[in-house]
Amino acid sequence: MTTVTIQDQTLHGNIVHELFLKFSTQRISAADLIAARVREEVAQYNQRANDHLHFLVQPDERETVLNGYDQSKPKKIIDPDKQIAIALQAFEQNGFFILADNRQLETLDETVYLHDKLIVNFIKLTPLVGG
Repeated sequence: MTTVTIQDQTLHGNIVHELFLKFSTQRISAADLIAARVREEVAQYNQRANDHLHFLVQPDERETVLNGYDQSKPKKIIDPDKQIAIALQAFEQNGFFILADNRQLETLDETVYLHDKLIVNFIKLTPLVGG
């Protein structure tokens, strides 16, 4: 099992999020890497959506609305396949780019050799307004 470090980075190099993914293969395509990352994030989100908060003191209706504690409404579960399709399309439309060991992955078919010290950076591009 190989553990790969996945980082979200700004254009200035600041790491804003980090997670670790385990793979049983020696290489992976950019598309499969994106899919694995999205599946993990959706699983984490859906798990939090199912968590129930327990309080000794129940917040009133106003606090619930302001702070997002409304447990009477079921949390929306996200479909990983839909999110993967969105992420793959965003990659193809240059919504973000991926660096694997400082090498840019340019196509979804491009492969990466996996090793325990591999760092994969996802860098989201923000379109300029009015440019």
